[in-house]
Amino acid sequence: MGNSGNSGKIDHDAVLRARVLLLGSGRLSLWQEVTAYRVLAEVSPRAYLPKLAHALVVQGYRLRDPESALALFREAAAAARRLDAGDPKRAELLRNALSACARHLPAAGRRDEGRAVYEELASEGAYGPLATVLAEEGRHAEAAALYDRHLGSGGEDASDWTLIEWAAALDAAGRGERALEVFAGLVADERSRAAADRSPLAALVWQLHHYAGMLVAAGREDGAADARREALVLLDRLAAGGEPVSWSNIQATWVTLFALSGRPDEPAATPDAPLPALGCYAGHGWSLDTRAAWSASVPALERRVADLSAAGDLPGLVAVHRRLTVRRAVAWETSGRRAEEELLPEFDEGVALARRLPGTPSAAARALADRAMFLLAVKRYEEARRDFAEAVELLDGPASGGRVSEEPASDAPASDMPESHGLVSGGPVSPISHPTSPK
Repeated sequence: MGNSGNSGKIDHDAVLRARVLLLGSGRLSLWQEVTAYRVLAEVSPRAYLPKLAHALVVQGYRLRDPESALALFREAAAAARRLDAGDPKRAELLRNALSACARHLPAAGRRDEGRAVYEELASEGAYGPLATVLAEEGRHAEAAALYDRHLGSGGEDASDWTLIEWAAALDAAGRGERALEVFAGLVADERSRAAADRSPLAALVWQLHHYAGMLVAAGREDGAADARREALVLLDRLAAGGEPVSWSNIQATWVTLFALSGRPDEPAATPDAPLPALGCYAGHGWSLDTRAAWSASVPALERRVADLSAAGDLPGLVAVHRRLTVRRAVAWETSGRRAEEELLPEFDEGVALARRLPGTPSAAARALADRAMFLLAVKRYEEARRDFAEAVELLDGPASGGRVSEEPASDAPASDMPESHGLVSGGPVSPISHPTSPK
């Protein structure tokens, strides 16, 4: 890329000061770096435009004023566009700048502009953000079609996050059978990775639990029972010997699936009343306006819980309390490291309320399973196993010997399923001791 500046207009003193500033031994603030990069990008664009685009995005995220942040993001996008089309850094820098613009435009009350930027992002190959914003507006069929178009029939190269989002969009669009196929593929892949010690067992348990819920919704009770029993065997193993794979923090998987399980309890999203795209991780996917509205709904739900409690409406109270717990779980996980004691009382209360419902073991089972999945997320394996075992017994009756068959849970033909690699066995489960890196 050639010199984009006009040498007759370049302030050579400013260029010299910028070079001296960057070469100095003192630590610079990000604003000082941005100022220097702006000057030097005019004389050495290939070297400094990438630095400028990156620094502008970082600085924009630090600002609280949406308009000021947007100005920096737009400048970052302009800097990225000035790079040669063949520059290896151009695509990523442009995507990052456009993503930042698109996320902040709705927060500034300009969701239509944000959607246009998401469409530009999709043209650059980053289609996921557009699918998310479509889902936020209740345009689930369009979101599902976008995933279909980019992932083809199997989505073999997609990440776990993308497969969860795809399945969620399909399910919300009324394509439940296809959603089950996509999620079953995710479970099968996770099972294979766990068998090879390339993924923690906890992730497979969460996926199996969610898959069981999808099967129940599809009327496939036998398949759901198989998935639950497979998850219970894995919890047996975790309770006996702990996680065989070293992992730091995969609680995002738990909270994303937990929030997604609550979507049927939420109102339908529309373009005029958008809601978070449940199935997408809140920490990196939700638009700022939907995330803010989600958080702002907590006080109203708290008042509703108080009213239902005073009126003695126990079924309504159980339902609204769970919606409130989902929101508090999302806030707990996305706010960083927080003590588990801050959230556990919400699940304890959910169990206590559900146990009071007469003649509805499914409500108690759901609350127990909710708490078990949270306890698994904070590595309290024995307690998680105990809760989930009770939930399974309430739904399916006592399991023979506490174990399940050697076949993994699925409604697919046996020939289509991967080998279980000993993850689920009819005999005692022995822990695998050697740790591997986190997923």
